Amino acid sequence: MRGRPEILFPLFAGLETLAGVGPKTAAHFEQMDIEKPRDLLLTLPYSVVDRRRRATIRGAVTPSVVTVEVEVGLHHPPSSKGRPYRITVEDEEASFQLVFFHAHENYLQKLLPTGQRRLVSGKLELFDSIAQMVHPDHVLPLNDADEIPEFEPVYPLTAGISQKLIFKAVASALERVPVLAEWVDPALKSREGWPDWGGAIHAAHNPRSTAELSSESPARERLAYDELFAHQLTLALARAATRKLKGKCSVATGALQSKVLNVLPYRPTDAQDRSIREISENMASPFRMNRLLQGDVGSGKTLVAFMALLVAVEAGGQGVLMAPTEILARQHLQGLQPLAENAGVVLEILTGRDKGAERRAKLEALAKGAIHILVGTHAVFQKDVEFKDLRLAVIDEQHRFGVRQRYELGGKGKAVDVLVMTATPIPRSLALAQYGDMDVSVLDEKPPGRTPVKTAMVSTSRLDEVVEHLRGAIEAGRQAYWVCPLVAESEVVDLTAATDRFERLRTQLGEGKVGLVHGQMPPAEKDEAMARFAAGQTQVLVATTVIEVGVDVPNASIMVIERAEIFGLAQLHQLRGRVGRGAAESTCLLMYHAPLSEGAERRLTTLRDTEDGFKIAEEDLAIRGAGDVIGTAQSGLPKFRIADLERQTGLMVLAQSDARKLLNDDPALNSERGTAARVLLWLMEQDKSIRLISVG
Repeated sequence: MRGRPEILFPLFAGLETLAGVGPKTAAHFEQMDIEKPRDLLLTLPYSVVDRRRRATIRGAVTPSVVTVEVEVGLHHPPSSKGRPYRITVEDEEASFQLVFFHAHENYLQKLLPTGQRRLVSGKLELFDSIAQMVHPDHVLPLNDADEIPEFEPVYPLTAGISQKLIFKAVASALERVPVLAEWVDPALKSREGWPDWGGAIHAAHNPRSTAELSSESPARERLAYDELFAHQLTLALARAATRKLKGKCSVATGALQSKVLNVLPYRPTDAQDRSIREISENMASPFRMNRLLQGDVGSGKTLVAFMALLVAVEAGGQGVLMAPTEILARQHLQGLQPLAENAGVVLEILTGRDKGAERRAKLEALAKGAIHILVGTHAVFQKDVEFKDLRLAVIDEQHRFGVRQRYELGGKGKAVDVLVMTATPIPRSLALAQYGDMDVSVLDEKPPGRTPVKTAMVSTSRLDEVVEHLRGAIEAGRQAYWVCPLVAESEVVDLTAATDRFERLRTQLGEGKVGLVHGQMPPAEKDEAMARFAAGQTQVLVATTVIEVGVDVPNASIMVIERAEIFGLAQLHQLRGRVGRGAAESTCLLMYHAPLSEGAERRLTTLRDTEDGFKIAEEDLAIRGAGDVIGTAQSGLPKFRIADLERQTGLMVLAQSDARKLLNDDPALNSERGTAARVLLWLMEQDKSIRLISVG
């Protein structure tokens, strides 16, 4: 299929081709992201007004909208400037007033001639116990009564667009709705009682009650499903395209893995075992692996990743582990070095710091295959970094790396398997929306030996108590993080600066006991401060959120987060994950500035009451909405017009399995349903995915 199918042309014409829309109105519509009739059809009403006719206003609940046939009585022009114009009208049983401000007498005499019958519809209110309707929405001769729908949809608006105008434009767009072949699985459609696509569009724009506005109504649910299905079909096509890329079969022998497992002080959890098995099977297959390893703070992702890297080495190849910062890369090196030595595996690090002869020597060893596993920052992307036989790339903390970098790294070897690790638990609906092209392994258990962290909320007014508590803990040989919200004193936001807090704590706790790290420090200084803390030379580390990701100091058992109320839930959970890594009982103190807003209180109490990162992520999604949780700017999240990621997770899961099944049965989308699905992809503007469909 070379281009958009002809049957869809009317929906992709200019907006000016619709009734009542000129160039000026079209420009207003563009403010609402509506550029063609199709966009208007996918902009659904959010409310409905009941305009069914009544015989009389008697017994109507006020204020409410009523539609009633009346006989027009006397006109009462305003007695003085600024007063309203009133017209008395009578229905079968009662009389009331129509009220107009700034109206012209001639216009009203024409519109409502005394003695004539008219149909009026508008909001009826009581004012000084007199029933009145101010500026009725509709005044019509009885012959034109059908112009008022029984149920009038209410649309979102922008400046320059009125309800009347959008109503007319939608009616005109609905006349163009074509009859399209069905892309929904027939069994699913009948099970859910969904209408056809055209029927669903008509029904969604003509709601007969508030129940029909709900996302669970058959018409709306069907339209939401279509959006999710098109999106998942696109991801499934991308996944199929990746899978078609021939990979290398990296078959594990288990020789190196067993050496490592034998020296571990504990047994891997079932979740770790399961993930290692899934990854090994992927790597042994002739297709490329593209897998996400998702685990909560401290669920043991690094061990799983190391086992995967050992599979590559056992199969005679090399692996690379990439971290977003040098601190993290060095930490991976320290953690894995003893395990690698035990297995006789050569592990090396490459960062921007490597220069001259040392760098050249590393690159030569890498190209010869003398280095088995390379740990590094994005420095491993540089042109001159060549591997002898790269089989696996592991990327830590995916949201710091774009898709493009994933592919660049993949290009370093011929057909590299990719494993992405993230320590941010992602709610299932978002994981499916963002990583639907990947296979997912989830670590949902904690290894033995991790102590639960006690979390408490403390008002900033008790700061001195907190410092005293800290003094006692330090004397008992414990270490603490103190996280501050901003680096320099800002006049706009009254937040204690890290440097300022560092100076104060140094005075209170002793000169050499407190270290400082923040984002504006030169990397070497930052690393040095971290290293001193890790070595136990400083007892308290004052930091900005630089330490959020992955810093591992098992002896640190206290985390103080100052002004915790301004942090997001996911960020607070990440920070808390820095403690509780050793045997000592750990505490996290959330210091807040009273009074707390409702949202802040909800965030902090959620964190206090649970350590389950997945629960926290779901709650975060409920509080903030999908775009914010991932950070809309780099979210890669599709913009859905009808589907709601926060409430329709079940529908998303259904759409994913359905899309994968359809492609599995019909990879080229040539069957009847496949051809219909192609039309859906064009309708949902997933043009990019159409290029991915295998030809014939």
